[in-house]
Amino acid sequence: MSVLDLLILRIIFIAAVGLTALFIKPFGLQSWWQAGGMGLLMGGAIIFFEIRLRRASLKRLIGAAVGSLFGILAALLMSVVLDLSGAFPYQTLSFLHLGLLLLTSYVGLVVGASKGDMLNLAALGGLFGSEKTANRSSKILDTSVIIDGRIADICETSFLDGVLVIPQFVLRELQLVADSADSLKRNRGRRGLDVLQRIQKMSNIQVQIVEDDFPHIRDVDMKLIELAKLYDGKIVTNDFNLNKVAQLHGVEVLNINELTNALKPIVLPGEVMRVFILKEGKEYNQGVAYLDDGTMVVVDNAKRMISKTIDISVTSVLQTTAGKMIFGKYDERTQHTPPTQGPERGSGSADRPEAPRGRERSEQVVNH
Repeated sequence: MSVLDLLILRIIFIAAVGLTALFIKPFGLQSWWQAGGMGLLMGGAIIFFEIRLRRASLKRLIGAAVGSLFGILAALLMSVVLDLSGAFPYQTLSFLHLGLLLLTSYVGLVVGASKGDMLNLAALGGLFGSEKTANRSSKILDTSVIIDGRIADICETSFLDGVLVIPQFVLRELQLVADSADSLKRNRGRRGLDVLQRIQKMSNIQVQIVEDDFPHIRDVDMKLIELAKLYDGKIVTNDFNLNKVAQLHGVEVLNINELTNALKPIVLPGEVMRVFILKEGKEYNQGVAYLDDGTMVVVDNAKRMISKTIDISVTSVLQTTAGKMIFGKYDERTQHTPPTQGPERGSGSADRPEAPRGRERSEQVVNH
């Protein structure tokens, strides 16, 4: 249900309550405007209560209901004791009964809701257990990971299970980027929308667009964190700052960049690998190559081997904040076959004429 449909239903409900009070005239109200105003006020209070309930988690709702039930039972027992004592007149006794009922119900509601997060719904099994599992498997996408596009490739491999949750405020931010006057931002935003359409067409992925928003929070990252707490899900991102802030709030994060670094092949010093020398390095007589995953390879004695595929010996591996860098050495005396012109298929060389994404950041690192 869209936001507009929900707003129309709420307006109709408030108007219906107001008209009902206008004809019934509750609480002995004789004036039509007093009765109608009372009805509208009650309808607005009910809508406010409904909005607060939509934001509450299932555990808190169960805790509040159980707490209120115990509060009512406590008020009933205390009322019986007061009736048996006979120490108060009828009017005072009625006031005490009502006051005890309101007090214990309210205290039980507040305490039960605050302690509801301690409930283990999975242990109850049945409907509650499946609800817990569904929440746990929710993956909330942020804007950066949608624009990045690699999330679609991961979804195609069926490594992600559960529900991909896309908040409405993330879609709004993505639309603003797509409508930007800057051509670069506009292309990034349109790419993100294309990635979402690609994910929605996948039969093995369930995509859910949620309308939950937090108007009192302006920062999108904090909204994502609050939404993850509400759904008890995980945030999928490649934003380093969001990753750290979410971990401080106790929210689990799936970082695409960390996954990419973990999947890069392990290279040990002394190994021989075949690479395509793409361009000249910064230091004397160096050549630069790239693996298929974008890993930068700096090769000594390879300046004159540009645009050729050669075998090199790995000398060292450096892990930097921008990724992994491999240093190697080209020794023409160890070559058994003459260098080939251009990249060879399946040789681990880069098949693209340009460096993959992230190479510019890797080149800022001091070379070996």
